[in-house]
Amino acid sequence: MRYLKSITLFLLFNFVFSQNIYRYGSTAVNFLEIGVGSANAAMGDAGVSFADGPASVYWNPAALAFIERNENAFMLQPWILDINMMFIGSTINVKRLGTFGFSLTHMGYGDMEVTTMAQQEGTGEKFSANEFSAAFTYSRKIVQWFSFGASAKIINSKIWHSSANAFALDLGAIVNTEFLSPNGSKEDGLRIGMSISNYGSRLQYDGIDLLNPIDIAPYEDGNYSDVPGQFRPNEWELPLIFRIGIGLKPIYTESHRLKIAVDAIHPNNNAEYINLGGQYELRIPGKGSLYLRSGYKSLYMPDSQFGMTYGGGLKMNLIGNQIIQIDYAHRSMGIFGGLNSYTISIGF
Repeated sequence: MRYLKSITLFLLFNFVFSQNIYRYGSTAVNFLEIGVGSANAAMGDAGVSFADGPASVYWNPAALAFIERNENAFMLQPWILDINMMFIGSTINVKRLGTFGFSLTHMGYGDMEVTTMAQQEGTGEKFSANEFSAAFTYSRKIVQWFSFGASAKIINSKIWHSSANAFALDLGAIVNTEFLSPNGSKEDGLRIGMSISNYGSRLQYDGIDLLNPIDIAPYEDGNYSDVPGQFRPNEWELPLIFRIGIGLKPIYTESHRLKIAVDAIHPNNNAEYINLGGQYELRIPGKGSLYLRSGYKSLYMPDSQFGMTYGGGLKMNLIGNQIIQIDYAHRSMGIFGGLNSYTISIGF
């Protein structure tokens, strides 16, 4: 019996201490976890080392330093259950000073029926929910092989007549090395990227929807039944995300270029996972470029609904050193089917 008890206790402790606690559902404004920009979305959301254009402010603010022109980008990303996500970003490059960026991300949840315990089929009213984030970004190359960037952003979440606000910072760095460079240049060698996103204050909802008259003395006569009362919701953390990744350019010629990126992600509300992706670019001298992309999102995440991603893009050179680029991405979402995103960028 002693041996049996010892074995049982050993197995029990081994089972208990082997469990991982991932804090599911412990953060708010989780639209901040959805990647923006169809290029990196098609590459399995691997963007901490090889992000391009105004959308790079989401993946790694330090990537903005490699943009040497002014650009504007617009992304439309229909999500599940008729939810729509939009992103608008602009960058301005100032020589000898750095690159500045402004971006706005909006998540619209559409109109929903108002229900109560007494009218569970609906009261005839409708309410809406919206969330957005506005960010200002600065990035600069400290030396030719190292860049640093930071974003300050305001976050708002609104559900009918109640809302919450928060302030957060994004920080990032990129290091270029000569290792595995096809031409010996640090710009084309192994690239290491790191970023931390959404480090900031907590959200606490407030508004007239939380007002609730109470009776402070239900068993006494008197005018006590209409005393103003209010629910006080708890504060919610932001989805803090730490990313570290590497990027390679195994093929880098005048006409053919290949990028491979691998990111390791550590969120505060889920398990760690890996994103990986690749991009092939066919350059047409004087005309533009054709892109083919593919990847895999959330590798090693337990019960993940994500999977393969793919997409492509077309960049056209215009008169006056201007460009226009159109990108498309498709994400696999398991039981939710597939999701598409579309991005158009203009550079000048």
